[in-house]
Amino acid sequence: MDFLQLVKKNRSYRGFDEQVPVTRAQLERLVEYARFCPSSINNQALKFYLSCTKEANAKLQPLTGWARRLKGMQLPHPGHCPTGFVVVCYDSAIPGGAARYAKDVGIAAQTMLLGAVEMGLGGCMIGNFEPQKVADALGLPAGLEPVLILALGKPDERVVLTDAQNGEVGYYRDEQDVHYVPKRPLAELIINPEQP
Repeated sequence: MDFLQLVKKNRSYRGFDEQVPVTRAQLERLVEYARFCPSSINNQALKFYLSCTKEANAKLQPLTGWARRLKGMQLPHPGHCPTGFVVVCYDSAIPGGAARYAKDVGIAAQTMLLGAVEMGLGGCMIGNFEPQKVADALGLPAGLEPVLILALGKPDERVVLTDAQNGEVGYYRDEQDVHYVPKRPLAELIINPEQP
């Protein structure tokens, strides 16, 4: 598939086939992709906790919040949880503070998710969690601060990209539980100072 197809297929999935496990080898491969990403002043301040067992996943899943925009909907639906997680952590032994490396987190996470799509998987970036609760549940060493969680698995839902109408970009679901994601048109994104 060409790169644009890969990007379009990389959606924020919130429903997974629990019969398809994510393996430790797959998670390590994704971290290998992240290892070669650019890093602020090449400090490489990120560490990664890998979870692909039912026991470890059961610790993480209840600590994550999903699809905040869809009020009152429980996602993932019961029986459709991810079968793997990567917890991206800032290592405070490396100077600069977590905020300095926010760009690194985004670069690494997007690279890992594109790699997951290439593997036939999908995922979702989750920022809705309490870092200390996650650190405690996983028994992370002192100095490792969870900054982002990637939920991963074999997607088991339909996600449709649509054109945003009248600036409305809120995602939504229809009666068949199809997830729609409005995207702003290209012309709205490109700045052209010569045009009024």
